[in-house]
Amino acid sequence: MVGLKEELLKSIWHAFTALDLDRSGKVSKSQLKASGGRPSRRGARVEALLRRACITHLFSVDLEQVDGDEKLVACGKRKNGAIRGERGGLTTEEDLEQCSGQDPGRTIGFVQRCRAVLSHNLCTVLNVPHDPVALEEHFRDDDEGPVSNQGYMPYLNKFILEKVQGNFDKVEFNRMCWTLCAKKNFSKSPLLISDEDAFKVWVIFNFLSEDKYPLIIVPEEIEYLLKKITEAMGAGWQQEQFDHYKIALNTSREGLSAWELIDLIGSGQFSKGMDRQTVSMAINEVFNELILDVLKQGYMLKKGHKRKNWMERWFVLKPNIISYYVSEDLKDKKGDIILDGNCCVEALPDKDGKKCLFLIKCLDKTFEISASDKKKKQEWIQAIQSTVSLLRAGSPPPHKEARLKRKELRQKLLAEQEELERQMKELQAANENKQKELETVRKQLEAAAARAAEEEKKRLQTQVELQDRFSLELEREKTVRQKMEEQVAQKSSELEQYLQRVRELEEMYKQLQEALEDEKQARQDEETVRKLQARLLEEETAKRAELEKWHLQQQQTIQVTEAEKQELENQRMMKEQALQVAMEQLKQLELERKEALEQYEEVKKKLETAANNTKSWKDKVAHHEGLIRLIEPGSKNPHLITNWGPAAFTEAELEQRQRSWKGKKATSE
Repeated sequence: MVGLKEELLKSIWHAFTALDLDRSGKVSKSQLKASGGRPSRRGARVEALLRRACITHLFSVDLEQVDGDEKLVACGKRKNGAIRGERGGLTTEEDLEQCSGQDPGRTIGFVQRCRAVLSHNLCTVLNVPHDPVALEEHFRDDDEGPVSNQGYMPYLNKFILEKVQGNFDKVEFNRMCWTLCAKKNFSKSPLLISDEDAFKVWVIFNFLSEDKYPLIIVPEEIEYLLKKITEAMGAGWQQEQFDHYKIALNTSREGLSAWELIDLIGSGQFSKGMDRQTVSMAINEVFNELILDVLKQGYMLKKGHKRKNWMERWFVLKPNIISYYVSEDLKDKKGDIILDGNCCVEALPDKDGKKCLFLIKCLDKTFEISASDKKKKQEWIQAIQSTVSLLRAGSPPPHKEARLKRKELRQKLLAEQEELERQMKELQAANENKQKELETVRKQLEAAAARAAEEEKKRLQTQVELQDRFSLELEREKTVRQKMEEQVAQKSSELEQYLQRVRELEEMYKQLQEALEDEKQARQDEETVRKLQARLLEEETAKRAELEKWHLQQQQTIQVTEAEKQELENQRMMKEQALQVAMEQLKQLELERKEALEQYEEVKKKLETAANNTKSWKDKVAHHEGLIRLIEPGSKNPHLITNWGPAAFTEAELEQRQRSWKGKKATSE
């Protein structure tokens, strides 16, 4: 409730100061309450219509008594895109009814106030019962005098703000205060933004400004707002350009007022190259997020509870409610989904031809929603889950929590800076005390020197030595002062380095968050790859075991085959050796056969010679019968033949002789 009061007080402060026409810091009571006099019957009728016009167009007017006649001031209307604010009499009640019934979006005129009813309008827009007597009773002692801001504040807190319950339209309240102060302060010079955009920037200023008066927005919050608008436009942030602007701003003042902020954004200095529509859409997006607490919005399909048909609705997510409308102009509201810590969101499978479904479960109802694509579905689910988590934890919306953190950081830095300034002041005060002491000592030395001129030479020498000693002390004090100044400069440098370090830590925190998300995704990918590798390793182990089994079998088969092959090889070698021996024997036998044939031929020749000789002997025997008995031929079976005729020895004896021949031949060779 304290935060709500602070927000309301900022807008009321603008309205109150706008009523201070002479800038004296005080406002007449007639500008804070309704008219005190009783108008005539016609005046009462006209005043009632005028009140209705006030509430419709969010400005305050009252009747003006001029020469005994009630006179009114006409509305300034928009004509052909230009604003025409002219004073003219509303001569008839029909004209006033026509003015009060016009659309506020097309009638932007301003009724020239004679006595603005600020308190009455505050009670109207804040839904608080108005007590017209309370203001008179509160300021009874100063009935004729003006009311200051400090004097009006107790009345405002007691009779208005303490009765506020939060069931009012913030935009209508801010627009009422804007109407009171814009006429006086808002410049009509050509700007890149419209009046509506200027109003939204003014409301954002009240949200981001410091809690001290007069209200200003510090450079850090200006940078935050400009970054948000630049991001909403989809453009790149020019940090160097803003740094130059910030340096120029810090040299002149602490921050900007609301109207200077409107001029800065409307000048297009940080939105070059962007058209009015893009800037307006960006301001509206930031306004929805920071002021209306719109966390997410967009079109989705919703299933009805009675007809079970699907209708397209414009959904708006806020910290504790989801509202859905017919279209994005938010005119025709169809219903609300109240969120609390017990709500939950579940993704649903596609069915009945609908895709990207999810379910919102509340205590009394459930809502089936269909997003346009999977990305939108996931974004909505995450946004609603985050909102429910914040409700469970009792935390404020993210942008308000970030604003509090930035404010705490600024207060911490300001406290450190104030502490440093206090130390510098203490050092300066100590330095001034030292200077005074030195000045006193110097005067004493001058007096002593004057007296010493009249004394003896010895005393003069002593005084000179004393003066030299104090001069040395003065030099030491100067050295100490220089060191203190260097320490102060070093502290200032350390403060700048600390601020730079804070900015670097913020940037590092964002990078760490991104790195954490990347690491989380990498770990998930690594876990998936590890599981795949483990499965492949198991399959490879099984295959390797099977291959090793086959390899062992193959090795055993190869060993058996090798043994058989070796045995066959040995047999083949033995056979080859036997064959070689047989071949050699065959060759030897062939040689022996040839030798035997040669011997046979020789024996044959000898036999023929012997036969011839025998024939001659036969002839001789024929002549000499009875002397010699001829050897008759035996049987026709082959006989061994020797040099002396048919052999008288056996075949075994011949083989023995052959062996003896071979032995002799080998010996001879």
